[in-house]
Amino acid sequence: MPYKNPDALVSTAWLSDHLDDQNIKILDASYFVPGGVTPAKEQYDEGHIPGALFFDINDVADQSKSKEHAFPDAQTFAEKVGALGINNEDHIVAYDHLGGACAAARVWFMFRAFGHDKVAVLDGGRTKWSAEGRALSTDAPNPEKRKFATQAIGGLLRQKSGILENIEAKTFQLLDARSKGRFEGTEPEPREGLRSGHIPASLNLPFSALFDAETKTWRDEPQIIQVFAAAGVDFDKPLTTTCGSGVTACTLALGAYLIGSPDTAIYDGSWVEWGAESELPIETGPAKAR
Repeated sequence: MPYKNPDALVSTAWLSDHLDDQNIKILDASYFVPGGVTPAKEQYDEGHIPGALFFDINDVADQSKSKEHAFPDAQTFAEKVGALGINNEDHIVAYDHLGGACAAARVWFMFRAFGHDKVAVLDGGRTKWSAEGRALSTDAPNPEKRKFATQAIGGLLRQKSGILENIEAKTFQLLDARSKGRFEGTEPEPREGLRSGHIPASLNLPFSALFDAETKTWRDEPQIIQVFAAAGVDFDKPLTTTCGSGVTACTLALGAYLIGSPDTAIYDGSWVEWGAESELPIETGPAKAR
């Protein structure tokens, strides 16, 4: 069954046919947990989809905050994206090594948050591209700077204060993309200094449930609907997603978009922020019935 919003994904075959299109800008947005940007950049240098630029989510970020890849303001985003040779006429295709979870969906979400809808994620990412024997390149493009205009972010970002208020108010659903063990507090966090558990009144849907484990391609619409429903999500109510540091929260937002829910917000601070502050409440164990 086709997705309600299929524009958010492109196939490897489609991208292969459009590699030479001047208005297609390919971004390698890989990110590793643990490891971060460094091993992702090494992977890019070893071989990337021809014409792709490396999109460093720690660089296209609010550098005034201690959190890595904190969501940038409009001016920062415009300057960083323009420096990559991107303008508002371009169609962006972001990929990573996990089909969108690390951190191509984050790039997709950022472009949309700043008013640019011509953006998609490569279904299956580098994994599927390589498995099909498609060419990789070690040539790094050197783009000329261009002007990129942004629009207001709108209501797609939640702050810590709003998440705290929502524990009692329950004006929106909060859905956590981390693994079941991390959510329930039975597995350690990959980042030091963070408590174990989850934000009270939140639900859990590990982002990996949206993908085929072998191919890293997205599941079809009925399967995605099923996994959201199994997690307790009601799409008649507003949805906000969270995760470890704001990356795979965007993966859940992309999954929701594919099946017809385009207004999912993210809590960018996610567990890096919440789990580090001892005065903020947490729960352990399975999600409680709401």
